[in-house]
Amino acid sequence: MKQKCEHHAECMKVIQAILDDEATDAEKDHFRENMDKCLPCIESYRLEKCIKDSLNFKIEKKPCPESILKTIISKINS
Repeated sequence: MKQKCEHHAECMKVIQAILDDEATDAEKDHFRENMDKCLPCIESYRLEKCIKDSLNFKIEKKPCPESILKTIISKINS
């Protein structure tokens, strides 16, 4: 297993895309194939996933009031 990632910045972009559900199938497949070979990428993925999961758990999701939604839409359309 690699102890140093030569492409860490690029890997972090892919990790973020995966966690945000914005990665392509090719990116997901490539990450799955190589994740087990690179310790820094494994650790980064686990840390980022843990942070995202914790934030999702802590955030109280409330629906946007209809009046605010209408105001936003009217400003976008004008």
